[in-house]
Amino acid sequence: MAAKPGLNPLIIIGVLFFVFGFVTWLSAVLIPYLQLACELNNFQSYLVAFAFYISYFLMGIPSGRLLKKTGFKNGLSIGLVLVAAGSLLFIPAALARYYPLFLLGLFVQGAGLTVLQTASNPYVAILGPKESAARRISFMGICNGIAGALAPVILGAVILTDADAVKNKLTSLNPSQKVVELDALAAKVIVPYLVITLILAVLAIAIRFSSLPEVNEEIEEDGDVTEYQTKTSILQFPHLLLGVLILFLYTGVEVIAGNSIIGYGAFQGVPITVAKFFTSFTLISMLAGYLIGIVCIPRFFSQQTALKISAVLGILFAVIAIFTSGIISVVFVALLGLANSLMWPSIWPLAIAGLGRFTKVGSSLLVMAISGAALIPLLYGYLTDHFNPQQAYWIVIPCYLAIGYYAIAGHKLGKQKVNK
Repeated sequence: MAAKPGLNPLIIIGVLFFVFGFVTWLSAVLIPYLQLACELNNFQSYLVAFAFYISYFLMGIPSGRLLKKTGFKNGLSIGLVLVAAGSLLFIPAALARYYPLFLLGLFVQGAGLTVLQTASNPYVAILGPKESAARRISFMGICNGIAGALAPVILGAVILTDADAVKNKLTSLNPSQKVVELDALAAKVIVPYLVITLILAVLAIAIRFSSLPEVNEEIEEDGDVTEYQTKTSILQFPHLLLGVLILFLYTGVEVIAGNSIIGYGAFQGVPITVAKFFTSFTLISMLAGYLIGIVCIPRFFSQQTALKISAVLGILFAVIAIFTSGIISVVFVALLGLANSLMWPSIWPLAIAGLGRFTKVGSSLLVMAISGAALIPLLYGYLTDHFNPQQAYWIVIPCYLAIGYYAIAGHKLGKQKVNK
């Protein structure tokens, strides 16, 4: 009898993590789709990722304040309503074929997901024994990853089915015919986003009347409080501040690997109708790495070792992708998903280790660091326009080098002095 009440809340949170993954990775298909439908260059098309992920930076603190007023359970419903509202904006955006309105919809979606992320993560910690928290986090990551792999396939099957034919046809049309063709392409997004809106609205109502318990804001925090009891400010934890920067870089390279691969496949001569599946391959390789982490950490190697290996693999795979061509190069871009898979689970605990009573503030800064996924892919798009999609991958190399440094020495900054 005692086990059953805990089952339903975990399933509900698992569904929410599925929603996170699904909505987030739709952008991988939207970038090439909107580039074609709205006649954008590469830099402009990567504003899709910018508009979505910049919400994590701008809305991180407001979402925390909102949850203090509404409670975590009601906050989940509000977050879902916001994501639904952002999805609904795609309908007038498609009808007008107006790119700024698409971007507004993505920003509102990102704002909703910021609230959802801030509200849902505490549930993973409290819905069960502390000793099995890592297992629950792994389960949520798998829900997220499976959704991320499915999202580009499902949306791509609807809106990119004849993208190559449309692209070729546009070159032979006069301006008025071209407008008609592009309007028809833009309209393809209406039905899927209307369905997404309805599903999210139903989920919001279901969460509101669900059996989820309210989260006590004074959850016992992990970390050695006494080790840093003399600290008076979050700025006195250099390993955290560097960790925020490293997580910023990590989210950037993760999104580049997932969002750029469809366009990169097309650059390497793969038809868009085939390349639309490539993001799913990146996310499947991430899932494989995540499963390796569940089995191996800490049984066979530590979080630090996992991060070192991940950084080395990231550099290796990126260099091979840059210096090869065709499908081999595309495969190694997809394998960046494997290299990236254990970075979030490794960076996060290393960054918040020993924060004690500052853990919540540190976690908020780390959530805001997700905005790296807004800025770094945008820089990738800029480099693509000025060089080419392959040479633009050089941008990930210094990011992986910095991640490697954090794994070796950066996560120890400031701790040595305390331990003397």
